[in-house]
Amino acid sequence: MAGYVSDAVIKRLPAYYRHLQELEKEGVTQISSKDLGERMNLTASQIRQDINSFGGFGRQGYGYSVTGLREHIGHVMGLDTAHRMIIIGGGNIGKAIAASASFARIGFETVAIFDNDPEKTGEWIHGIPVQDIAVLERFVSEQPVDIAVLAVPATEAQSMAERLYKLGVKGFWNFAPVDLKLPRGAVAENVHLDESLEVLSFRILQE
Repeated sequence: MAGYVSDAVIKRLPAYYRHLQELEKEGVTQISSKDLGERMNLTASQIRQDINSFGGFGRQGYGYSVTGLREHIGHVMGLDTAHRMIIIGGGNIGKAIAASASFARIGFETVAIFDNDPEKTGEWIHGIPVQDIAVLERFVSEQPVDIAVLAVPATEAQSMAERLYKLGVKGFWNFAPVDLKLPRGAVAENVHLDESLEVLSFRILQE
């Protein structure tokens, strides 16, 4: 990736990737910044600025190769590399994540699920056994883990993240309603479902 890329652009990358995948399925091989912008509700200028911010692609007057741009953005996001995930928490959120086939299709493989509830350990969730959290250290020491999905109560999320960081895990997808405080070198994506609904409620009132 070329230089500094703003958070706003980073947040738009998955949308670029999704729209380009859809264009490929529709048989579109080439697209202009104007047409891509109309599809994504962005200006042609914004499309060009975004793409130039992570290295540039395409030629003026020719537009963009749909497949080439999709592959380029996939590389920028690391989607051309497999990622091994573990899920901490075998409740409803953990089960839903384990059940999603779309994650595996883009290279995010769930390799283990852990829980501290004796009633959940031993249960199989979409082909993956739920293991006792007590064996977490042994598992991670034996098998590489890139991302930990935290589907635990808010009171447990921070300590669990710290525990996993000490084991070498650097990426956290956090569904607990709390923002993690992580040391340098670790990254988290905090998913606050209630906040999304609150934003939606606000937007409804503005219409």
